[in-house]
Amino acid sequence: MSLESANSGLKGELRLEALPDFALALNFSGHWASGAAIPPLAETLVELSEQNPRRLVVQANVSAWDSRLPSYLYRIADYARQNGIDLDTSALPDGVQALLKLACTVPERIDAHRGNERQPFLARFGQTVLSLSRDGGDLVHFIGETMLAGLAFATGKARYRAVDLLICIQEAGAGALPIVTLIALLVGLILAFVGAVQLAMFGAQIYIADLVALGTVREMGTLMTAVIMSGRTGAAYAAQLGMMKVNNEIDALRTMGISPMEFLVMPRMLALTLMMPMLCLYADLMGIVGGAAVSMTIFDISPIQYYNEIQKAVHLTDFAIGLFKGLVFAVLIATAGCMRGMRCGTSASAVGDATTQAVVDSIVYIVIADSIITLICNQLDI
Repeated sequence: MSLESANSGLKGELRLEALPDFALALNFSGHWASGAAIPPLAETLVELSEQNPRRLVVQANVSAWDSRLPSYLYRIADYARQNGIDLDTSALPDGVQALLKLACTVPERIDAHRGNERQPFLARFGQTVLSLSRDGGDLVHFIGETMLAGLAFATGKARYRAVDLLICIQEAGAGALPIVTLIALLVGLILAFVGAVQLAMFGAQIYIADLVALGTVREMGTLMTAVIMSGRTGAAYAAQLGMMKVNNEIDALRTMGISPMEFLVMPRMLALTLMMPMLCLYADLMGIVGGAAVSMTIFDISPIQYYNEIQKAVHLTDFAIGLFKGLVFAVLIATAGCMRGMRCGTSASAVGDATTQAVVDSIVYIVIADSIITLICNQLDI
């Protein structure tokens, strides 16, 4: 029987001939390169199933061929393997035999197309739960290692370089001043302007100072600084430690008997913990200055009036709450960044994933912690 394309021009042909002992010969001829019309594979497989041979003998006398011929033959070989049919390809050209052997030697992964298939809801839900469980276990383990490293630091047994601590302090402190200045100033401007629009309806523009000062000192100054540092410093920690993990530098430290938690993590956590409260105070100042700019230029509030209202509205307790939040946020940001960096994979894409996840984790931790602290302060009436 002959199977061939009906299209005009270049074409490839495939003839099926019955042989003794339930064997079947597949004779390939014609043009089996790009641009040629070839017989449909589905029709060939249907014909093979109807013939139901025990042995296939493949022969080829083609004028030209490219990857289309080995691909076609691979599908036939796969059909023969699944149905227990012997396949003889000794009559094929050497190049085709080599490609076919290579394709059959390295089978397609079972999960090669898993990404294209949408999994059931329960499967995705279960994977999410397992992922959260693993993340929780990693977090608890990392906190334990951090506490041991902190104990070693407190007792003077931690092995780290003082210059690394100073560099981390500079990067987390002075290096962050420009972006903190810009964001805090703009937040103060926005708070003052939005509040003034409502207060002006009642002729109470003087209370802009109360709104800006309290909102900045207790909440917005610390919160915006934490978000900035999570995207700037927390992501940097994850990327730095992740690249060290990829380059096997962390394994090298362990081989030399040096704890990576003491040598790499502790300086970064200490630097951010020391600098964050200072940055929060600076952000509070910039936010109040931004509110003053709006009050003085648009609503004709004098500097003395603005200052007096701030003195009446803001107390030392408000500053203490803001600084405490900043301290907590610093620990959470450093923990998220360093943990993701230390748990990073060994590929370039894993570094990017760890950096992204560090920022996401930091912001989630910050929002949850801020909500809890605010609720506690409300219950304690402070």
